[in-house]
Amino acid sequence: MFTVCALYHFTRFDDPAALQGPLLELCRAQKITGTLLLAHEGINGTIAGPSSGIDAVLAHIRSLPGCETLEWKLSSAKERPFIRMKVRLKREIVTMGQPDVDPKARVGHYVDPADWNALIRSPDVAVIDTRNDYEVAIGTFEGAVDPKTESFRDFPAWWDENKHRFHNKRIAMFCTGGIRCEKSTNFLLGQGVEDVLHLKGGILKYLEEVPEEDSTWQGSCFVFDGRVSVEHGLREGPHELCHACRRPILPDDRSRPEFEQGVSCHQCIDETAEADKMRFRERQKQIALAKARGTQHIRVDVEDEAS
Repeated sequence: MFTVCALYHFTRFDDPAALQGPLLELCRAQKITGTLLLAHEGINGTIAGPSSGIDAVLAHIRSLPGCETLEWKLSSAKERPFIRMKVRLKREIVTMGQPDVDPKARVGHYVDPADWNALIRSPDVAVIDTRNDYEVAIGTFEGAVDPKTESFRDFPAWWDENKHRFHNKRIAMFCTGGIRCEKSTNFLLGQGVEDVLHLKGGILKYLEEVPEEDSTWQGSCFVFDGRVSVEHGLREGPHELCHACRRPILPDDRSRPEFEQGVSCHQCIDETAEADKMRFRERQKQIALAKARGTQHIRVDVEDEAS
């Protein structure tokens, strides 16, 4: 069993590049895999490995400038959910593309999971899912608005086009672990929205703490690791990943005529040209050959929500 740790923290790193090497070295020494992103605005990522190794990495991160109050969320996976360890330097730890947005300055009001159901059932509250369309497709809260955005950087434009729909409403927002809401609530406050709230700890904390019989969550929650999805109690969900388009699929989707392992699924069959499919088939052939040799073919991993 592997311990999976999702974390983020907004703080000021004057020289993120200086932090990269020691962090990567420690993760490798502790047999940790996953992705950590470093930027001037902080750190974000999901890692997995033995619990002792996770503890060592968390202790190191908490020793970084401004990270003493780092929070994280733990779950488990039966199989290693990442192939490699990557520590990447980025402009943002979650990409919104809004230079004036600064979660360190202010964010919306946090709402504990225990209080979330009552809030989103209030008639004066509009609930907005800030995640990407393929995430929303497999699960969301009842009554939530789906912006149908392909990436988080599309959210500001969506809000500008749709803000008239939410006149005189309190805005409640949520995402997987909370990081996208840190930026989206700061953005809305900057746009003059007076009452903005967001789910503390995100969907993951809600699924961990709120009993299934009391839940307003419908479906599964997409996660950015090899488990693909989780459900109540953070147990692993039923989804797999189409390695052509990186979208979640159900086991039954493999029997659909559009599905070809590593090449296409019913969601992406018409999105790629035949030349692309030929390239994907060659990649899949190499994966099969590597498996037959007992070696690991290096492919693109599932990225965390900051990518």
